[in-house]
Amino acid sequence: MTEKSSYSGKVLVAGATGKTGRWVVSRLQHYGVPVRVLSRTAEKAQSLGDVEIIEGKIQSDEDVKRAVEGCTAVISALGSSEVFGDASPGEVDRDGVMRLVDHAAKAGVKHFGLVSSMAVTKWYHPLNLFAGVLSKKLEAEDHLRQVFGKEGLSYTIVRPGGLKDGPPLLHDLYVDQGDNLWSGSINRGDVAELLVVSLWTDKAKNKTFEVINEGEEEHSQESLEKYYDKLAS
Repeated sequence: MTEKSSYSGKVLVAGATGKTGRWVVSRLQHYGVPVRVLSRTAEKAQSLGDVEIIEGKIQSDEDVKRAVEGCTAVISALGSSEVFGDASPGEVDRDGVMRLVDHAAKAGVKHFGLVSSMAVTKWYHPLNLFAGVLSKKLEAEDHLRQVFGKEGLSYTIVRPGGLKDGPPLLHDLYVDQGDNLWSGSINRGDVAELLVVSLWTDKAKNKTFEVINEGEEEHSQESLEKYYDKLAS
């Protein structure tokens, strides 16, 4: 059964057909929030269910403009998959996200949620050997904070540890700020849930934080909103 949220607006999900993006779409649908997705191929996005599909590329200004028009929020789960070309960190994790941020702000989008990564401030981290992906993500983060940190706008940046497939609300989470974590993993469903509840949680506004599973023992939780209380304390 779909659980209704208090959020009234349409959310664009970028990177919706990726592993984390699919969880974002699923959690938005769980709360009854209308979803639009930007996808290179409409056929691939049709597996997401009841969503509005904009066929286009994150590298295209015109496609991104069409995608953000009429949306009140954006959640980006964009992620590079190749060292060079259109799917490289420079094209996707940095330029793609920055393009999305700029056009979203121009279109009147009020909130922007971003999946980033733990250790983005550590240029010497082994992950950065993949075409400087962490440095590219940090550039995108900084741009998002600059653009959506203004009055009337807001952002939430989630820096997850190692991503693993799995649903939300099974584990306690450990949240921290200052990019102090070096290891740990988290279910993709929890990353999605944190970004979705940020849409209607005031304490989530203008927060950047790292998050991992605190333990492996499974138990049910009612909501992840409590972790924003920790960040605000």
